[in-house]
Amino acid sequence: AMADANPETKVKEEEKDPEGSDEEDSSDDDVKVHLKPTPMPPQTAMFVRAADLRKESKKRKASERASDGARGGGAGTPLPKLERAESNDSKRSKSSDGSAAAAKAVVPVASMQLQMQPPPGAGEESNVFPSPVIVGKHKRPKFAPLLPGMPFKSGPIVDLYPLSNYTFDSKAPTRIKDHSAKEKLLRMEKNYRKRGRRETVEGVILAHVHGHPHVLLLQYTKEFFKLPGGRLRPAENEITGLKRKLKNRMASDHETLLPKWEISDLLAVWWRPSFENYLYPYIPPHITAPKERKRIYLVALPEKCTFTIPSNLKLCAVSLFHMYNNMNEYGPIISTLPQILSRCTFNINN
Repeated sequence: AMADANPETKVKEEEKDPEGSDEEDSSDDDVKVHLKPTPMPPQTAMFVRAADLRKESKKRKASERASDGARGGGAGTPLPKLERAESNDSKRSKSSDGSAAAAKAVVPVASMQLQMQPPPGAGEESNVFPSPVIVGKHKRPKFAPLLPGMPFKSGPIVDLYPLSNYTFDSKAPTRIKDHSAKEKLLRMEKNYRKRGRRETVEGVILAHVHGHPHVLLLQYTKEFFKLPGGRLRPAENEITGLKRKLKNRMASDHETLLPKWEISDLLAVWWRPSFENYLYPYIPPHITAPKERKRIYLVALPEKCTFTIPSNLKLCAVSLFHMYNNMNEYGPIISTLPQILSRCTFNINN
C-alpha cells in the first residue's frame, strides 16, 4: 500500500532490479536502454560493424528484388541483368534531367542471343583435329571437334611400311674426308673463304617396327650417327642435291634398283654461327654472317625398295622413343626429331 501511495519508490525499485520483472515482451532495445553499455575492444567493434553492414546490404538487395519483380509484372519474374542495369541508369538520368528523352536505350535480349551464337561452320566435319596414328589405309577413328573460330592446318600424312618390306645390300666403301670434328671445321673454314656459306641438306627416312615409327640413320663410328645427306654444290637445287646425296649413300648405281625418293616437307632449318660444333634452330642476334645453313626434309619411302649401303658405313633404324631427348648419344638435331615429327599423321600400313 505504501508503494502504491508513493510512485517514486516504485520507479527506484524497478531500476534496482530490472531483470526481476514478470514482463515477457521486453525486447533487446529495452535492455539497451536500461543497461549501461560496456566498451568493446577496437577489433571486436570492427567485426560487429562489418556484420551490421552485411545485414543492411542483404536487406537492401531483398527490397530491390521485390521492387523489380513488382515492376516487371510479378514477384517471380526477374529481369535480365543487362536490362536491369540499364533501367537503373535510365531512372537516375530521368530524375536528374527530368525528362524521358535523356534515358539510355536498353539492349534487347534478342541481340544478346545473336551475339552469343557460335560462328557458322563450327563443329562441322571439315574443322576437326586429325588423329596422330591411322591404322589401315582408309580407316580413321572419330575426331575431336575444333574450338569455334580456331583456324587449324593439319600436318603432312606419312605412309609408313614395315622395315621387313625392304632389302639391304652393300657396295664399295665411300671416302670419308674428315676423321675428327676438328678436321671438319678446318676444312669448312677453308671452303668458306672460297665459296661462302656452306649449304647442307639432310633427309628423314621413316619406317615402322611393330607399329612404332623408326628413323633410318647412318652410323659412321661407334658414337657418331648422322642423317643421310651432305653439302650442296654451288648453285645446286636443294631437292636435286638431296636426291644425289641419297643415291651416293643409300642406293645402288643401277637405275633399275634406284628407290623412288619422294621429298615432301621441310621439317627444320639449323644454323652454324661460327666454325664450332654448335648449331642452333635460329640465327643468334649478334651473328650477321652464319657459316652454315642445314635444311632437313621429310623423305617418303615406297612400299618396297632396296638400300645399298657402303661397306664402311652401317644403317641403323632408331625408334622415336629411344631418340627422344637423347642428345648425349645423337646430338641436338637428331634428338629433337620426335618433337618435329609430332605434327605429322602416320598412316601405319601392315
